[in-house]
Amino acid sequence: MSDATLGLPPALTDWMRSMGVAETPALKALREETMALDGIGNWATALEQGQLNVLLARMIGARRYVELGTFTGYGTLWIAQSLPEIRVVTCERHEEFAAIARRHWQKAGVDDRIDLRMRDAVDVLDDLIAQDGEGSVDMVFIDADKQPYPEYYQRAVRLVRPGGLVLLDNAFRDGGVVDASDTSRATEAIRTVTRDVRDDDRVDMAIVPIADGLIVARKR
Repeated sequence: MSDATLGLPPALTDWMRSMGVAETPALKALREETMALDGIGNWATALEQGQLNVLLARMIGARRYVELGTFTGYGTLWIAQSLPEIRVVTCERHEEFAAIARRHWQKAGVDDRIDLRMRDAVDVLDDLIAQDGEGSVDMVFIDADKQPYPEYYQRAVRLVRPGGLVLLDNAFRDGGVVDASDTSRATEAIRTVTRDVRDDDRVDMAIVPIADGLIVARKR
């Protein structure tokens, strides 16, 4: 996990954020509360990645956005606050994190745009496919438990429309993907899903070296 772009010198990170990131007071308040969580604050979406996700959503005219892994809702707030016409489905399994998210969303006045589902991410994707059909969503952002990433991806690419995007966070696993001694299930899952996306003729893809690495797949 990384709350800043991996390997970027701190001075350059600060410059990039001062020049290229427009964080609102509501986002700053949520980020500061999140970063104060002992040992896990860096699970949140990095500032520069939050803004990139918003830009990508705007570029494709996204109206329906699905997020796997809410945490405290910082990345969700970036999307909901920046795109007034968007509707977000997001999922989280831990009530203590969801409570922080709800409080900040309500304070920012965007809670009516967000459908928070306290369920497993695979189940949420299956529900959306069953209820709304394939090709019914514009963009899916994946940042939940790492081991099921291959399962998330296969469902997400069915769910998005042609021209829609699937984004997979933590593509670098803090450098673990190139560490031969890292054979953890989470890192192996990231290696697997990266190959899956690379070899999938349904999508065009790129790996963007932002935060902890971001796989961007555009459905053909």
